[in-house]
Amino acid sequence: MTSMQGLPVQPRHDKGFSMSALGDGVKRGLPIVLGYVPVAFAFGVLAVKNGFSPALAIALSVFQFAGSGQFVTAGLCATGVGVLSVTVSVFVVNLRHLLMSASLAPYLRPLTLWQKFLFGYEMTDETFGVHATAFQKGWSLSLATLYSCNVTAHSAWVFGTILGAYCGGLIQDVRPLGLDYALTAMFIALLVPQCRTALHVLVGAFSMALCVGLKVAGMTQWNVVTAAVAGACFGVVLLRAKAASDARALAGGEHE
Repeated sequence: MTSMQGLPVQPRHDKGFSMSALGDGVKRGLPIVLGYVPVAFAFGVLAVKNGFSPALAIALSVFQFAGSGQFVTAGLCATGVGVLSVTVSVFVVNLRHLLMSASLAPYLRPLTLWQKFLFGYEMTDETFGVHATAFQKGWSLSLATLYSCNVTAHSAWVFGTILGAYCGGLIQDVRPLGLDYALTAMFIALLVPQCRTALHVLVGAFSMALCVGLKVAGMTQWNVVTAAVAGACFGVVLLRAKAASDARALAGGEHE
């Protein structure tokens, strides 16, 4: 939810840990589970085939918990790349988390530093989409709901990794199963409810077109981050222009 000036409205802070709040978080996380299990399964298969032990693959899902970053880690380590190169590559791939954190920061002001740390540890693209939609709808800021949603999603990712790491040997190639499309389908399902106005659709179309254009032009690592930043700036310009236009129209009406 936003104010008339386009700024986020501070949600009501619910500090309780009721069963209903926990259950609400689990419900929010269930759609993510459907997308995470097959993709994490594919990661478990890939990691083991690239020489990782099942325990190490599971540890990555527990402590790193970054889907694209984990695939990058498994792929680069299999080629014998050094630790520094892997670290830098994963950092670049996950730079988008800075944008997501900045977007949610106004809503999370009531939380303590450690509460924000725990929340950020398990925040992914998908949980960001769920939380952002909830805040935009004006739902309360409930720690129980936030954490239970994140834990539900994280548990599904770890479970999928365990299945892939220990049972992936039964499947020679996961691509014919279409598992690689599960995450894309989930992103689409999370994006559509957030496109509530023509402004959202216009900014989204601009960002996607720019992202594809940059990739075609040869920018294969920074295209997503660059397009996201440019899209956000474009949206701010449009939002301020609309606010100024509304203010002029209001002032004109008052003079009449």
